[in-house]
Amino acid sequence: MKVVVSSFMSGLLFAVGLGIAGMLNANKVIAFLDLGGHWDPSLGFVVAGAIAVHFILYRYIMRQRSPIFGEHFHIPTRRDVTPRLLMGSALFGIGWGLAGYCPGPGIVSVTSGALPPVVFSAAMLFAMATFQWLERLHVLRRGRAEQC
Repeated sequence: MKVVVSSFMSGLLFAVGLGIAGMLNANKVIAFLDLGGHWDPSLGFVVAGAIAVHFILYRYIMRQRSPIFGEHFHIPTRRDVTPRLLMGSALFGIGWGLAGYCPGPGIVSVTSGALPPVVFSAAMLFAMATFQWLERLHVLRRGRAEQC
């Protein structure tokens, strides 16, 4: 139960932070990404603040023996740059630039009931499900080919 409550509270804190930072306003995000037009640099302060908090707290947290509600930390070990990583990053950036939402703010914005974040979130979930389906299909085909 501690993990569920902790996860919920973390998500709630994240959602409130997104709202306070203006990340739920797609027009503000698009203005931040519009370097050639009416550029709004204010979200740069959000990014700088996030980097500063991470820079300080990551070092403190990693000195602990284990997480508060876990046995060990789950830190990624892979450092290679793959075509899949590059393609995913490009698609993420293109989607963010076109829609003005990245996944977190898009999902939080659904609570407003406005159509754009609902359409964005539905399209994102559809794309994620399609990707998972294609991944499974590829693995199944590769497995069958290896059996022959």
